[in-house]
Amino acid sequence: MDVAKAVVARPAGSVDRLAELATADMAGVDALIVDRMQSPVSIIPALADHIIDAGGKRLRPLLAVVAARLAGSRSDAGLKLAAAVEFIHTATLLHDDVVDGSGLRRGKVAAHLIWGAPSSVLVGDFLFARAFELMVETGSMRAMEILARAARVIAEGEVLQLSRAHDVNLSQETYLQIISAKTAELFAAAAESGAVAAGASPAKSAALRSYGLNLGFAFQLSDDALDYGGLTETLGKNAGDDFREGKATLPLLVAIARTGAAEREFWERVIGRQEQVDDDFHRARDLIVGVGALDATLDMAAGYADSAKDALSIFPESELRDGLEALADFAVNRRA
Repeated sequence: MDVAKAVVARPAGSVDRLAELATADMAGVDALIVDRMQSPVSIIPALADHIIDAGGKRLRPLLAVVAARLAGSRSDAGLKLAAAVEFIHTATLLHDDVVDGSGLRRGKVAAHLIWGAPSSVLVGDFLFARAFELMVETGSMRAMEILARAARVIAEGEVLQLSRAHDVNLSQETYLQIISAKTAELFAAAAESGAVAAGASPAKSAALRSYGLNLGFAFQLSDDALDYGGLTETLGKNAGDDFREGKATLPLLVAIARTGAAEREFWERVIGRQEQVDDDFHRARDLIVGVGALDATLDMAAGYADSAKDALSIFPESELRDGLEALADFAVNRRA
C-alpha cells in the first residue's frame, strides 16, 4: 500500500461554504481579533499576528457564530465569545509549540524559534487575558463558565499528556481522554457558548455541545492519521512530527497493540527512549499502515463525525445545519 495515498489533502469547499454563510459575523470576529491583540508593547502584536494571520481557517470561532445563528440568534452577541475562543486556541498553540519544540505552525516557522520561548509563553498569557476580558464584556455568566471550564480542561489535558509522554503502554482510553481535553473540549465550548449567546434552550445548547465535542474528536483523530500519511502543506507542520517528538497518538497505539512482541523493542527504542535514526519514521509508518492502524484511526474519526451529525437532528433542516454536517464530513474526508 502506498502510504502517501492512504490519506489525502482535505477539500476546502465545505469549510468555505460555511464561512460564506457567516461572512458578516466572521468579519466582525476578525475585526475584534485585530483590535484586541494590539498592545503598546510592540512584540505582543507582532508575535500574535505571526500565528493568528498564518492561514488558519478559524474553525472554532466559525463554529461559535454558526451555532449562534442555528440556535436563532438575530444579533451579534456571539462575536465577542467567538473572538475569545480564537484567543484561547491561539494561546494554547503558542504554549504547545514551546512544550513540544515544534518547528512549524500552520506552515510557518513557530513563533518561539523567532522570538524565543519566554516571549511565546508570555504572549500566550496575554491572549488568555484578552479572552477573559471579552467574556466579561458579554455579561453572560453562563458563557464565561463554559469558556473558563474549557481553559481549565485544556490545561489539564496538556499536563496529562506531558506526564504520559513517550509512554508505549499508554491505553487508548487514556489517549482519548487526553484529546477530549486538549482538542474536543474547545470545539464543544465554542458551539455551546454560541448557543448560549443566542439564548437557546438547554436541549439545543446540549445538542450543539455534543456536536462540537464529537467534531473535535474527528478532527484530532484525522490529524493523528495525517501525521503518518499526509503532506507538510496539508498539515501545516512537518509530516512525522508526532513520531519524532515521541507522541503516542492513536495510530501508533493501535500499531503497538497489533504488532505485539515482535516489534516491542523497536517501539520502546523510538518512542520510549526516543533513540531514533533516519529510517525509523519510514519503518514506523510502514508498520502502522501494514497492520491497518491508519484505517482504524480514520474509521474511529468517521464514527465521531457521524455522532456529530446525529446531534444536529434537533434542529430543522437549513443551510446552516447542512453546513455543519458538511464540516463533520470534512473532518475525516482525507481518505483515498
